[in-house]
Amino acid sequence: MNQRDTSVVLGVPIDRKNLNQLMADVSDALERKRKKVIFACANPHSLVEAQKDKIFMRALSNATHVVADGVGITIMSRLVNISMGPRITGNDYFTAVMHELEHIKGRVFYFGSSERVLNLIRQRMQQEFPEIILCGTLSPPYREWTDAENEEMIKIINDADPDVLWVGMTAPRQEKWVENNYKKLNASVIGSIGAVFDFFAGTVPRAPLWMVNMGIEWIYRFMKEPRRMWKRNFISTPKFIFFMIVYHLPLLSKIKAIYVDENN
Repeated sequence: MNQRDTSVVLGVPIDRKNLNQLMADVSDALERKRKKVIFACANPHSLVEAQKDKIFMRALSNATHVVADGVGITIMSRLVNISMGPRITGNDYFTAVMHELEHIKGRVFYFGSSERVLNLIRQRMQQEFPEIILCGTLSPPYREWTDAENEEMIKIINDADPDVLWVGMTAPRQEKWVENNYKKLNASVIGSIGAVFDFFAGTVPRAPLWMVNMGIEWIYRFMKEPRRMWKRNFISTPKFIFFMIVYHLPLLSKIKAIYVDENN
């Protein structure tokens, strides 16, 4: 089992390993040589949300692989002198795991999104990953579900016996669901990948590669989904910058610690 190598950003450990090193962990998990891999993405919006949501913070902190998906994390970490690994998007991680899974002719289950999206995923799976067994898909209710419904969905997933379980709901719902249920799930790799369901299905186009490489994919996504992305870009991002300065610049961190001590 490979040791984890992380930097802590706003209380969340973020992996510094490159994608090949993370895939070595995935391979070990698929071969049952290590405990299951729990994957999550960190971006400025999710780190801001985690500051006020204890369950979400716990979910990110307990995940075994957390990647710096948002370019804002990479930029701000450099500015406050935090050593970071390479930027790895959720889509990068998903694609790499699927190639690992195809190599062993493994089994995958998709949990989340709509039936329309899942149907498109089933079609693309046959074309792109013909050696992988798509053992199931499940679209959960778009409301809060009961404990009994949750247990039934877990049973459906476990009965399908997937090696990899992809969870595609919005953050933080998907990460919190995994945190609350991963001990009941038998899959070796469980990943919260949200929008990757839509990217893979083709219902939401991915930004051109040059925009991804330049770290400006967020502009493309905002243009395509302004109602969904405006809060992330215009509320969460300024908060993220403020939190990074206050929490991670040495002088301001000391002032914050003194303030907290005096008010406890």
